[in-house]
Amino acid sequence: MVFYAGGEFFSKKFAMSPKVSTVILILAFYSLGVLAWLAALWGKDELAVVGTTWAVLSMMVTVSIGIFIFGERLNWTGISGIILAVAAIVLLSMA
Repeated sequence: MVFYAGGEFFSKKFAMSPKVSTVILILAFYSLGVLAWLAALWGKDELAVVGTTWAVLSMMVTVSIGIFIFGERLNWTGISGIILAVAAIVLLSMA
């Protein structure tokens, strides 16, 4: 998740001030994130659970970066979506 977070951080930086060097950092962080994803999938042979968990954690990292680093706000619809996403992980893990 750390690599994904780096990719998200530099993506936002790129959106605010586009530079080629930032694109290189984005590609590097996301590439390392893919390797982490493959390792997570290899350790547990359940794509539905791992994929959903990864997606929700990625979303939570993105939202956290937006809120805590860039000062963005989350409305009640967004908060509800996060709660439902976490519920999806719980339900899939129980199966």
